[in-house]
Amino acid sequence: MATHDSTHSPAALSIGQYLIQRLQDYGIGHVFGIPGDYVLTFYGMLEKSAIKTVGCTREDNAGFAADAYARVNGMGAVCVTYCVGGLSVCNSIAGAFAEKSPVVVISGSPGMSERDNNPLLHHKVREFHTQMDVFEKLCIAGAELHDPATAFREIDRVLDAASRFKRPVYLELPRDMVEVVPQTSPPFSKVEVASDPQAMSEACDDAVAMLAKAQKPIILAGVEVHRFGLQDQLVELAERSNIPIAATLLGKSVVRETHPLYVGIYEGAMGREEVTRFVEESDCVLLLGAFMTDINLGIYTADLNPNKCIYATSEQLRIRHHHFHGVQLGDFMQSLTEKLPPTTREIPPGVRQKTRPFELKAEAPITISRMIALLNDRMEEDTIVIADIGDSLFSATDLIIQGRTEFISPAYYTSMGFSTPAALGAHFARPDGRPLVICGDGAFQMTGQEFSTMVRHKIPAVMIILDNHGYGTERFLHPGDWEYNEILPWNYSKLPEVYGGGRGYQAATEGEFAQAMASAWDDLSGPSLIQVKIGVEDSSQALIRLAERLSKRV
Repeated sequence: MATHDSTHSPAALSIGQYLIQRLQDYGIGHVFGIPGDYVLTFYGMLEKSAIKTVGCTREDNAGFAADAYARVNGMGAVCVTYCVGGLSVCNSIAGAFAEKSPVVVISGSPGMSERDNNPLLHHKVREFHTQMDVFEKLCIAGAELHDPATAFREIDRVLDAASRFKRPVYLELPRDMVEVVPQTSPPFSKVEVASDPQAMSEACDDAVAMLAKAQKPIILAGVEVHRFGLQDQLVELAERSNIPIAATLLGKSVVRETHPLYVGIYEGAMGREEVTRFVEESDCVLLLGAFMTDINLGIYTADLNPNKCIYATSEQLRIRHHHFHGVQLGDFMQSLTEKLPPTTREIPPGVRQKTRPFELKAEAPITISRMIALLNDRMEEDTIVIADIGDSLFSATDLIIQGRTEFISPAYYTSMGFSTPAALGAHFARPDGRPLVICGDGAFQMTGQEFSTMVRHKIPAVMIILDNHGYGTERFLHPGDWEYNEILPWNYSKLPEVYGGGRGYQAATEGEFAQAMASAWDDLSGPSLIQVKIGVEDSSQALIRLAERLSKRV
């Protein structure tokens, strides 16, 4: 990623040009969105710049795409018009905030000069600052760029917050400010954050003593390790100390899942029994960058004794019941790496997931578990798995990710419809990767039209639609013959004909699915869509375990 420092002469650039340059400084090469009259001038600037604009079919889809782009690239951006565009992207940005994905929301707005004489301008809701008020709840920082004297400084401040906190931010650009060249521009004073030396020393000494005494230590790694670029430090810490690694569901693929120290996903009673037992038998659990959410904790079935835990995130550090302030996660991990002695804990046979050669039963009806087993034979270093919510996610936890940070899913915020537009963002963030999307039919009906954007850009994504005519997860959570869980069946495999490109397949048996996957995998000319017809009662084992817990709550 390019330098984050501002080195450009304020006198040489307009507000719009400066914003574009700063986006490039943070490594943003694509902006997703839909143009509208309040942002057309800025879109014109974008098209003339090195940044590529990616038009989407809906604003919320653009937000999902920017979110996935940020997860792979480090930061993303979405650009929309005032209110009708900005308010449409709120759900996507809420998910980005919840899961710490640094997305820059850029919205046009009415010009400052036209507001006094035209108080009822189109798209306006209540007050001119209504949209800003909404995004204050969804973003870590924001600014209305209505004052040329402070615009550059505000841009720097907001982008710095996105980079530092890994959360979305909001910038509102009135249309008559885009081409304004400020006469003066006070510099932004970036605050350099460093760990408190005394707190660091005390925390590290306590943690090292606790880990050195442990006979069965384990590292439980979460998504912040990825968000803050600490994957190499994680592996170095584990290898030097010989401590096994498990990951949370949201942190899946934070480490290469073929690494000899990796044991699997820990998610309480939802997870594989062997992994759950191995983690919960540990006498010291080092949690690094993990969100303690209900889904990550297997709907609170996780059994982690706080007296045996070291809990370190970007926001807090707790060892047993002692809290340490002013300690940066990366600094803490590096200090542990330098001071920890090697351990002797071994991983028993059967804990690590192993794949067996898939034995095809060509005429057998395809099931979710058998589909995942076949997909494991297809996983490659460049495969980027994008799982939607429901059994798309729960079943995909059994996929063994060959690379690192190549599993994307909204596993905490759990917004249906994320996966199709997310594949778009993941592709542009890493063009050499191959998106493999697993999506339920209900989720696809929400945002599936973004497949047309993949057709437009000839993106070789492989989309698997689990077709069970409804909301399968909710059927398990609230059993009964409920009509509200049913949806109209679509001929999904025919949609490429509607969109004018891509290829469609339908599979009801293992043989048909294997053939469809082989054809889709070999086709790099554009996207492929495989409609997998599964039984209404079919589900992954993880979903069955989840339903047993949640059915008592819903």
